[in-house]
Amino acid sequence: MGNVWWLVVRVCTFTFMKLVVRVKLLPTPEQAAALEATLHACNEAATWVADVAFEAKAMKPLDLRKHTYQQIKTRWQLGAQAAQHAIKKTCDAYTTLRANLRNGNYGKPGFTRYEKAAGKPVAFRPDAAQPYDDRMLSWQHEQRTVSI
Repeated sequence: MGNVWWLVVRVCTFTFMKLVVRVKLLPTPEQAAALEATLHACNEAATWVADVAFEAKAMKPLDLRKHTYQQIKTRWQLGAQAAQHAIKKTCDAYTTLRANLRNGNYGKPGFTRYEKAAGKPVAFRPDAAQPYDDRMLSWQHEQRTVSI
């Protein structure tokens, strides 16, 4: 993976402008390992949320939060915003899957490819992207550091 991470951050302001910045992180090996462990935890949590959503047929964010939010924070020791992003990422994945099934991108109902896609929960790769926003970051401009 190397020691260079790119972070795309959406910084929201109360004016009429949103600022999106791309930041190049140069972590120490220990920091890189911590970032990677956090990324894997977020994606493992999102995969677990997808399993819960599939079993409970709860694909909307509010429904899933009721079932999963506290357990994500406790089991994976993720912060509140990371837990919310894992839930939202799962909901978005199911929305995309439903649209693809509806539009025939997996064939018609009854086809093997369609049934394979519709018949199992969504899963996330351990190194899949995880969103970060200004609520998860603190900037120390003088020291040229960022805390995630």
